Amino acid sequence: MRMPSLKPVVWIGPARRELRSLPDEVQDRIGYALYLVQTGDKPRNAKPLRRFGPGVLELIEDQDRDTYRAVYTVRFAEAVYVLHAFQKKSTKGIATPKHTLDLIDERLKEAKARHAERSRREGPGHE
Repeated sequence: MRMPSLKPVVWIGPARRELRSLPDEVQDRIGYALYLVQTGDKPRNAKPLRRFGPGVLELIEDQDRDTYRAVYTVRFAEAVYVLHAFQKKSTKGIATPKHTLDLIDERLKEAKARHAERSRREGPGHE
């Protein structure tokens, strides 16, 4: 059996530390979902974050009446960029708090800059 080709995961800012701060079972499920993303699959618990346009998704995990999310982008062909991981604590239903959306926006800009730098280093023909 042939192993699938895996895209690398690039952690933006403290996203890896944020994920590691979540409960172990949540880390495991999000980690497996990110593995599926690396292989080119879309996990069932992935939902688009429409505010950011195509290619930005969130993984949603529920455990013990709490909700956890990890946000990533597949907008850039060479890697999966993980932008943020957090426990959802909104007091306004399912809406993600504005400060969290602003943080994701900042990290998406950083991912775009890192992608551009990587493309410059690798030269023409790389996305």
